[in-house]
Amino acid sequence: MNPTTSRGALLAALACVLVGGSFTANSLLGDYPYAGGQFLRYGLACLLLLPLAGRGAAARLRTLAPRQWVRLALLAAVGMVGFNLAVIAAERTAEPAVPGVFVGCAPVVVAVLVPLLDGRRPQRAVLHGALLVAVGAFAVQGWGRTDGAGIAFSVCALAGEVGFAVLAVPVLRPLGPRLLSATVCALAALESAAVGVLVDGGAWLRRPDAVETAALLWQAVVVTVIGFVCWYMGMQRIGAERATLFSGLIPVAAACTAPLVGTGSYGPAQAAGSALVGLGVALGSGALRRAGRARRAPGRAFRGNGRPLGHETRVPGMPD
Repeated sequence: MNPTTSRGALLAALACVLVGGSFTANSLLGDYPYAGGQFLRYGLACLLLLPLAGRGAAARLRTLAPRQWVRLALLAAVGMVGFNLAVIAAERTAEPAVPGVFVGCAPVVVAVLVPLLDGRRPQRAVLHGALLVAVGAFAVQGWGRTDGAGIAFSVCALAGEVGFAVLAVPVLRPLGPRLLSATVCALAALESAAVGVLVDGGAWLRRPDAVETAALLWQAVVVTVIGFVCWYMGMQRIGAERATLFSGLIPVAAACTAPLVGTGSYGPAQAAGSALVGLGVALGSGALRRAGRARRAPGRAFRGNGRPLGHETRVPGMPD
């Protein structure tokens, strides 16, 4: 990998590991109003991101066309607020592994959808890597009890995960990762407040206790501010198709951190699934192909006399 690609892969991987850890934090917010928690999370994240947006942020926002603002509102509604709502709704009648399995299919959908939207064919290596990542995510999480409603909301969660990447592609270049993250967080906070008032009335927001405060701070500062910026910086460098491959690390990180709060375990199935996710990421990102080319490079090949090609001893008087 060249430095730009390597940096993009590391940023996308870090973002997905942080998001995976957020599922553990979610387990500590079971009694807190959903919309109020999302409002606090995204509102605080927006305030922290605004100073990082850089000079000319207001001017860049003014240059956006109405259709781009609609896209940003959809990104916040589908990929952030809607995604979390769908996961919560799915878990009312399905075990948590069910929406997790569907979300683990996001790399496959993105590997097909993004090229088609660009008018090109899906890349075979990326698609094969995405399939391995999806199988690995299934192995990590397993399957659980569900019904029709659980499956339907799990599909909605998959749509939210895909939308978080695909909807951002046309607005990432004019805004940049930091301003894009700040803008969608502001929109998500407003949308969460609207949902809270409509659904929960006056009970949509309350003062969190110490544990809830720690969980919300983790989600706002670490998962949202750091995670979102890293995700969009990584996507800017390696593209949405390859960046979404790393979403397979989300269930791996969730499985690794769940034992810390006593909500799960990490055993042989999780280890095997993690290995499949790693193999899929390496295949889809092109790391395996580049490693194979490097081993077969002429400068590394050897003659029968044991000397590497290109490093022969020249005898005086022989022609070059």
